Amino acid sequence: MSPGKFLQVGPPLKLHQDTSEKDLAYSFLHRLIMLDYRARYIPVEQDSLNVTCSKPVLDSDGNDSDESDLESFMSAGVGTNQPSQTHVHPMDVQMAVFHCSDNFLRQIMITKLSQCQYALPLLVPDPFTAEIECPLWAFRQITKTWKVTKGDSQATMKNIPICKAETPLVSFFRLGSLSVSKSQLMNSLINDRHSTFFHRHCPGSTKTRLLLDGVAEITWYCPAGKPGDAFNNCIAFCNLHGDAVMIEKQRDILMEKSSVNVVMVPNLQKDDGSRKIISALWKSKKPLICLLVDDDGAVESRKGKYKMGLKARNQADVSVELKRIIQGLLSSEDPSILKTTFQLETMMENSEIKVDESDNACQNGKSAAVTITNLFQNRDVSSIKDDFLSYQGHLWLKWCKANKELHRLTGNIENDKSKKERELTRIRGQQCDISCSELMRLFTKNLFILPPKDKEYFLKWTQILTDALSADCISSILQSYDNKWSEVMALRNNHDKSKHLEKMETELELLSKKLQSATFGLEHIFREMGQIYEAHKTKHGDNKSGNWCSYPKLAADLLISGHPLELLDGDAGHVPLRWISSVFDEVIRKLGDLKVFVLSVLGLQSSGKSTMMNSMFGLQFAVSAGRCTKGAFMQLVKMTEEVKKDIKFDYLLVVDTEGLRALELESTTLQHDNELATFVVGVGNMTLINIFGENPAEMQDILQIVVQASMRMKKIRLSPSCVFVHQNVTDVAAAEKNMDGRRRLQEKLDQMTQLAAKEEDCSSNCFGDVITFNIETDVKYFAQLWEGSPPMAPPNPGYSESIQELKAHILSKASASNGISLSHLKVHIQDLYTNSDSKFKNKEKINTSYVCFFHVK
Repeated sequence: MSPGKFLQVGPPLKLHQDTSEKDLAYSFLHRLIMLDYRARYIPVEQDSLNVTCSKPVLDSDGNDSDESDLESFMSAGVGTNQPSQTHVHPMDVQMAVFHCSDNFLRQIMITKLSQCQYALPLLVPDPFTAEIECPLWAFRQITKTWKVTKGDSQATMKNIPICKAETPLVSFFRLGSLSVSKSQLMNSLINDRHSTFFHRHCPGSTKTRLLLDGVAEITWYCPAGKPGDAFNNCIAFCNLHGDAVMIEKQRDILMEKSSVNVVMVPNLQKDDGSRKIISALWKSKKPLICLLVDDDGAVESRKGKYKMGLKARNQADVSVELKRIIQGLLSSEDPSILKTTFQLETMMENSEIKVDESDNACQNGKSAAVTITNLFQNRDVSSIKDDFLSYQGHLWLKWCKANKELHRLTGNIENDKSKKERELTRIRGQQCDISCSELMRLFTKNLFILPPKDKEYFLKWTQILTDALSADCISSILQSYDNKWSEVMALRNNHDKSKHLEKMETELELLSKKLQSATFGLEHIFREMGQIYEAHKTKHGDNKSGNWCSYPKLAADLLISGHPLELLDGDAGHVPLRWISSVFDEVIRKLGDLKVFVLSVLGLQSSGKSTMMNSMFGLQFAVSAGRCTKGAFMQLVKMTEEVKKDIKFDYLLVVDTEGLRALELESTTLQHDNELATFVVGVGNMTLINIFGENPAEMQDILQIVVQASMRMKKIRLSPSCVFVHQNVTDVAAAEKNMDGRRRLQEKLDQMTQLAAKEEDCSSNCFGDVITFNIETDVKYFAQLWEGSPPMAPPNPGYSESIQELKAHILSKASASNGISLSHLKVHIQDLYTNSDSKFKNKEKINTSYVCFFHVK
């Protein structure tokens, strides 16, 4: 299975109905993508029942019946017909999906398992060849965040790709058969309210399993920097499933890699097969903890070797004692105790392990990406864009400014228009005079010559390596920005208007620009391709000499294969119309003039927009604290044949946008937000207006523009629709309790529509006149994302249910739409952007009657 075949928009899942065994894999993966950790516990509809018959118990009416009934009741057998139900072990489903997926789908699967706070397969025996595989590539997208505390000092935040993290490794092994669950005990150390490791008492567990024995799973405990943390630093925990006496290769690999080895045995017998293993561990300098399941002895220790009896002991007490021992061993300064750390990337060094990254296509892609990142050696990250991506530098920003002025001319329009057009042509000519950088030559060359699979690896490796370049720098700048912002807010709250405040605000602005310069990723390289094409297309027209004329073909291939493409440049606030139009032309040439339904999302910074879209459709828009998406990106998602029976379009075109009111843009945020909101509402057949919490008062300015933008769409006979999504709602009855709030929301929207109608010279009286919106059905309430406090909290199952309900609502509304053809969409984008640029009015110019407040209780 591959992402392209699997990640299509299918019918909504029936979350509360049993699933047929033949649909288990599909249901498991889709629920996992929605961040529903209950994907492991899917109720199974039996395809067949094996019924074992026994003699029935006969009723008797005599006076002696009570005695005989008692004897019958106390008998060993159950005297009724009883179906013997055998279903697939939940972990066999997970491992079967893993074995049947290609490396890219495995990467998505492992990333989602990590987000669900589940353990991840580290060593996996091939069910056919018995080779030991390590899916290192599958871990590449995972980044862990934690806070380190030392004594009474302030916690230090760490944000590291998990493949690069060096942490202690604590490995657990079972020797022989045990009466207690090793996995359950491990869960009590990591998160006693969540089954990180699947164990025998989990729902759906069976005595037989086919694919789990021999699998070593790993997870990381990430402290929050709080007093209640189980450990004060990040620790990796590894669990070898099955009897380690029989599973020699995985056992030896893990024991060599581990910082602490924890062995669980029934007891220590001289003739026991486990004695040799424990003896070797005893002689090693590495710490050893031996847990005796059938022994009730107290804790004993000697030079980093511990022995503890578990019989008749409360698991909570055992967990507390184990945490204390592990923490003590890892922080010990005793020179006789060998201290080691573990890093995932070192798995490549073991010749007994088949690592997925040794695949030729993966190595070819990595080699090509490394050639590019080698260009940046010994360079300041903030200078990379200036040095290698010149087309999107100051000339591009200058061109955008002149272009906006062209569309907002007043006075002697014809004369000024001619001057501006000459200025635009001159700037484009200056761009063309810039030679293409070595970075762009290498990047586009690889896109031209690499086979499809190698190219996919190349793009992923380039993204991974470029993100790693700027990660540390951005983290440092954000820390400085947060500190400076706190100081500025403190001065403002004290109504301080001194020069000191002005100085602090200037420093804040400089940090914002520094952050913008240091942010460098794959999207900037694609933007450069677009700018090179735009500049040369403007200057040379249809003269197709040079590689630049083939760039739209490359971008179209990427868009079709599921890669996001920048629609609106977030730094310049501009849509590269020639570039977008040419890319759409190439998509039409490859797929035909297909119809799409454009779904856009609008909301405040860090309100969960990208997480929502990723969970709903299996997309991979960037997510983390603070603003990640900048501008607007579009991604094509194919509809399944089953869904196509009820709709009139072929693809969903999802448009994700940067957060409104981003702190980094505070000085220009109003104008920027208004333009972005106008474009996003205008381009979408449907817009999701995302609000964090139940009160949309903070969205009042944006909603003004939503109303005006919708009215302009109505003028050109387009009728988009919108759905309000209130995220992080804690009260499950919020929808019922907010009837009055929704009524007042409707009133305010209607008032704004009437005021906007006067500005736009329209006759609309209510919000529903200009945009398709039903206050009863188009306001959705989402449960909070996390079930507890991050970084160890799993996602809230209620959140995934909300995602599923919203997806069903979108498809239901979309079924009434004809969508829009790509040829019409490219014209619409051009008209929309040009018109909104010329007609747009910022807040200062909008009728002051618009300033109204929302209050939803």
